[in-house]
Amino acid sequence: MNINAKRAVALVTELMGIPGVSRDEKNIIEHLRKLLKQIGVPASAVKVDNVNRKTPGGGNSGNLIVKLSGTIKAPRRLLLAHVDTVPVCLGSKPVRKGKYIISADKNTGLGADDRAGVAVIFTALREIIENRLPHPPLTFLFCVQEEIGMRGVRYMSLSDLGKPAMGFNYDGGHRIVIGATGAYHLDIEIKGIPSHAGAAPQNGASAIVAASVAIAELQRGGWLGAVKKGGKTGTSNIGVIEAGNATNVVCPQATLRAEVRSHDPVFRKKIMAEIEKAFVKAAKVTKNVAGKSCVAKMTRIPEYESFRLPEKTEAVQAAVRAYRALKLKPELEIMNAGLDANWLVELGVPTVTLGNGAGNAHTTLERLDVAEFEICCRAALQIATGI
Repeated sequence: MNINAKRAVALVTELMGIPGVSRDEKNIIEHLRKLLKQIGVPASAVKVDNVNRKTPGGGNSGNLIVKLSGTIKAPRRLLLAHVDTVPVCLGSKPVRKGKYIISADKNTGLGADDRAGVAVIFTALREIIENRLPHPPLTFLFCVQEEIGMRGVRYMSLSDLGKPAMGFNYDGGHRIVIGATGAYHLDIEIKGIPSHAGAAPQNGASAIVAASVAIAELQRGGWLGAVKKGGKTGTSNIGVIEAGNATNVVCPQATLRAEVRSHDPVFRKKIMAEIEKAFVKAAKVTKNVAGKSCVAKMTRIPEYESFRLPEKTEAVQAAVRAYRALKLKPELEIMNAGLDANWLVELGVPTVTLGNGAGNAHTTLERLDVAEFEICCRAALQIATGI
């Protein structure tokens, strides 16, 4: 299926240059609303929801939703991409260099994650509107706050989408992603016993020492990093430690932030239990001269649940048909990362994740393969028209 490739490339270049990190997406959302008006999408079909009033930490814009009635009788399809970018992309200056688009500023990322996905689904929408192409009922979702926990999708009202039967999420990669891992965020707090580190160190019990003992024990036991036990697999990472404020005080408190991932919910809980056990034990054995010990507490916060769609699911088969129509070999993939699809599947909308031509996301080496981007646009139009 043909698209106006030159115009699609101009669009993605334009979109990648607009700032819009998580919680600060208003400018890109308003720009997209302006473009929707220009291509003739009726105002009655466009809505910005209030999800930013529900998400932790708020934000200055909700999700942008476009709903079209179908010209052919078929189940409603949802096409989505997230508009927010990570902070390294602030200041992006997209330029064409050979077969790629990169940022001319070598200190910034490009923002192809996921402005390329936004351009892919907008291109499909524009081709349908301008060429009056037959299509099933369609919903286009330009969602916010994906990069900080898929919050735009997680906290939205599913009824705003018009009850789609299946979803197609455009967010990087080159394969058809039919499954993804689940994850928990962990907040670990250790309370120590402060004391003067020079005059009376024996009276203190260091929260830093307790944290160090726990981390060392987890590392030795194989519960950090890539975790493989009894045929089960997962990952864990302690990414943030905040502790102490002076060298002459035995550290009174340490706060750690960690994550645990696994496709297996039971094994995921096992990893978390081992982490909690290690910190509680380490705190108990870290004592002062009077025998008083540190105290550790861990809070588990679910981020997203794992899923795996059967290959016979219509969303999967529709994506396979679109790839084959473009003479591409469809390759199915299970990811060890989280996606907006995780929450859509949890909400009852079987959703696959498809490519947008981007690579090296979240780094200054990010780039967009123009030829792949154009293929993704054509595949999205195939899917949107129900072919």
